[in-house]
Amino acid sequence: MPRIPLAAFLVLAVAAPGWGQRVETLEPTRSLPPHIVGELRLPAVFQETPDGRRFLFDRRGHRVHRLDPGADRAAVLVEIGPEPGRILGASAFDLGRTPERYFVVADAPEGRERVQIFNLDGRRVGGFSLPGRAMPRVTLDDTVLSGIGTLEFTGGEILMNQPELGGLVTRFSLRGQPFHTFGALRRTGHESDRDVHLALNSGIPRLAHDGSYYFVFQTGVPMYRKYDARGTLLFERHVEGPALDATINAMPTTWPRRARDRGVTLPFIPPTVRTAAVDRAGNLWIALSVPVIFVYDPNGEKIRTVRLRAAGILQPSSLYFPDRRRMLVAPGGFEFTVW
Repeated sequence: MPRIPLAAFLVLAVAAPGWGQRVETLEPTRSLPPHIVGELRLPAVFQETPDGRRFLFDRRGHRVHRLDPGADRAAVLVEIGPEPGRILGASAFDLGRTPERYFVVADAPEGRERVQIFNLDGRRVGGFSLPGRAMPRVTLDDTVLSGIGTLEFTGGEILMNQPELGGLVTRFSLRGQPFHTFGALRRTGHESDRDVHLALNSGIPRLAHDGSYYFVFQTGVPMYRKYDARGTLLFERHVEGPALDATINAMPTTWPRRARDRGVTLPFIPPTVRTAAVDRAGNLWIALSVPVIFVYDPNGEKIRTVRLRAAGILQPSSLYFPDRRRMLVAPGGFEFTVW
């Protein structure tokens, strides 16, 4: 892969204008070739297997691509379509904790939420659909961030945020059976309005490499929780910093409702968190709606504030750590050296 003509690697400790604190600016060490990224309509996820095969999830193009080492073109593994083995209305992709074996894609053909499991050549090996119709409680630029859009594939099960089931994190078997829900919903002051209450309890579940869990709330006051392997709460932390002051000060207490599919209306509550990931050392990276990433160590202490810059400031749709040193970022297909 070609090197970016800026700097091979650069970490600048600079003051972000108006934020009043020092922010590390990371610039990429490598990127995917422009002719490959340019073929995709919205490369929303960029991940890598241990043998160097790189996977690109084109959310808007409803396709999954694979770039093999040494290849100058990416192969299309999964095509657009509503039938099993294809994807339509896709919202999430994950190689999971067994990146040498399978990947999963979440989509919603005709508003029916579905999770499909594929081998690394794009052949469907399993999957399931969720009952009822999809409720897009949190969206960003017409992309659904809630529900199946929050999934993480652990290799043996799938994590999702389904607050309708009574908890923040639900563990699903690979056949679609929910077998463990944990994490009490936070108090919102809107318990009488079910749709608002559930939207303010939407978030991103993530599994750490020591078996513990993080849950990052996507909407409302930014915060996260950490749970042990049994689902017992360890601690809760507010996500704070000068970069977020204006967002929190301008946060509304009422939200307009917008029409959805089949006449359903839901409150429009924009996210304060775009995505989150756990690195190989157990640190939690939270990409906010403002162009900055907060990094917390396993004990809940904020250890870094990071901004990503390539041709301009990046707003990540996904972060992925293939090893302890590197971070892959979409959109754009960039690789950063982070430690």
